[in-house]
Amino acid sequence: MATFRSMRFTMPETEGYKDRTHAGRQLARSLRHLAGQADPIVLGLPRGGVPVAFVVAQALGAELDVLLVRKLGMPGNEEYAMGAIGSGGVRVLQPGVPGLLGVTQEQVDQIAARELAELERRDRLYRGGRPPPRLEGRCVILVDDGIATGASMLAAVQVVRKHRVAQLVVAAPVGAPDTLERLAREADEVVCPLAPPRFHAVGQFYRSFGQTDDEEVQDLLAQAWAAPAAPNGGQQGNKDNRKERT
Repeated sequence: MATFRSMRFTMPETEGYKDRTHAGRQLARSLRHLAGQADPIVLGLPRGGVPVAFVVAQALGAELDVLLVRKLGMPGNEEYAMGAIGSGGVRVLQPGVPGLLGVTQEQVDQIAARELAELERRDRLYRGGRPPPRLEGRCVILVDDGIATGASMLAAVQVVRKHRVAQLVVAAPVGAPDTLERLAREADEVVCPLAPPRFHAVGQFYRSFGQTDDEEVQDLLAQAWAAPAAPNGGQQGNKDNRKERT
């Protein structure tokens, strides 16, 4: 089990975010203590985590990439995550699954197979022939636009833990406090500016929370991957090229 170093909650509960770009700026402020880390890399969880991660990577002068995981939606209520899958055969299930609300193992396997096909499609679409980034020995910052059940982020943590990373940080603009506490037992650090006790859904803390599409993810990655290398070995993006997105 990873050592629990700290959790950083810095915003009052009444505040929220204009959009994912604004959220990324606020999150980046809470991550400034990592700017001096050697060879940091920011991994956004597609799709909604990538616009946030793009801003964070720019602010830290870090390399940007993606880490593909897929939520396993509850049958009949796809928005509720009963688990998640990640590359390398990682599968995370909520306590009681299968069995919870009558969910069978067959249903879990069927949904996992469907989501694995989507994960592989996105990998081809986003990466093309680009190889996965090197993670060994680096400070890895996992970024999503919010954390509710934490299933997707936990799957991402397990994928990253297969590499010999120097430090693993979980970061999101907003999250459910109990979920953040659980993640703190798995990551070296959890950074979340807004952790309201009356958390219901990520979207309630954004004034604009539209769907992020594949084209936007591809555009942001193309901008990041075309940028010149920063002095610390990451990517230094051009903020003037960043479009305001929601």
